[in-house]
Amino acid sequence: MKKWLLSSLLILAIAALAACGGGNKEEASGDKKAEGLLSDGKLTIGVTAGPHEQILEKVKELAAEKDLDIDVKVFTDYPIVNEALAQKELDLNVFQHVPYLDQFKKDRDLDLVDVGNAVNFPMGIYSSKVKDVKELEKGAKIGLPNDPTNGARALILFEQAGLIKLKDGVGVSATVKDIDENKNDYEFIELEAAQIPVQLDELDAAAINTNFAIEKGFTPSEDSIFIEPKDSPWVNVVAVRTEDKDDEAIKKFLDVYQSDEVKEFIDETFKGSVIPGW
Repeated sequence: MKKWLLSSLLILAIAALAACGGGNKEEASGDKKAEGLLSDGKLTIGVTAGPHEQILEKVKELAAEKDLDIDVKVFTDYPIVNEALAQKELDLNVFQHVPYLDQFKKDRDLDLVDVGNAVNFPMGIYSSKVKDVKELEKGAKIGLPNDPTNGARALILFEQAGLIKLKDGVGVSATVKDIDENKNDYEFIELEAAQIPVQLDELDAAAINTNFAIEKGFTPSEDSIFIEPKDSPWVNVVAVRTEDKDDEAIKKFLDVYQSDEVKEFIDETFKGSVIPGW
């Protein structure tokens, strides 16, 4: 009888321990799920080198005061940043405008979405040979980015500068084939966006994205020979995987990024060459 009682008590004890263990495991799993993107204690964010990197370092500093740990990953080429986000090597990225994101998603079949505005980098035309777009001679070689959206943006900029006219209605899908009028027979040369500043001396002029211009040592508001208006619609955005768009960590990040402190940092650091987009 005593033996049977001891055995019964032992079985009950083991069952109780198992139940407690199962409950803890389930609770721990639930807690981890609740933490979402912060389950490893930090947000990993991809940016391109230059202004985006500088801004994120400031955001990282401010976020730390709110117990949000940020790990900044810096890239030099545009396509890799979205691929890294899609492959879950990043939690979010900040480097691109919506037309570029939309085209990239379509081309690569990626499930990404923008969740908030970041900054605007007015694209400019630069030259080491002339000081004004009106000085460009007939047949001048003019560089522009070879990716679809930044290429279209450059062509729109060339039209704004009076260098060409585009076919009606082409908008952000414009390509060099959509040039309707080129009175001075300019030769348009498509190059990797990051390589254009390096090859500028071999061209008569070129449209350069602001982050690459600054990386080369230019001050866009001073060194460009023509620049987009400040109300340009090409604002950069924060992109995440669609499944994470409502994650609390994303909201916490946006609160810090779109703060008065960050806006003041941008205005003081870039003097109008980078413009807050919120």
